[in-house]
Amino acid sequence: MVYEWISHHPDETAAKAEQLGELLGSGDVLTLEGDLGAGKTTFTKGLAKGLGVKRVVNSPTFTIMKEYMGRIPLYHMDVYRLGEEWEDLGFDEYFEGEGVTIVEWAHLIQEQLPEERLEISIYHLNEWERKIFFTPYGHKYEQLCKEILA
Repeated sequence: MVYEWISHHPDETAAKAEQLGELLGSGDVLTLEGDLGAGKTTFTKGLAKGLGVKRVVNSPTFTIMKEYMGRIPLYHMDVYRLGEEWEDLGFDEYFEGEGVTIVEWAHLIQEQLPEERLEISIYHLNEWERKIFFTPYGHKYEQLCKEILA
């Protein structure tokens, strides 16, 4: 099942992501896709806040991954520029690790993703509004969607 939600402002997007972050635990994996400038980083900032991260969060575009400490670690990956080099990066160590992993442009490493995950896609509707799709893979993520989107 795919859950659809409309955000009317970036602050609303961040607040929904914060709510999700408060519910996440070690080993949770989220993927993030969508239009350029649609709010993927805004979503990640809200998620980080929900995980108790105090540092400024920004896109890891040129570093592939940034790690932030909160109540548990947040591993923020942007795999857009990886090309064929992804095979030796040990993604499974993060996916099965102590923290939450969020992967931007995850379709580029589809073969490496765990079966159970939450896929999030964000698309422009207009200047402020976004249509956000939550696609859970696995019972745990289905329950998370029901809780945050009820």
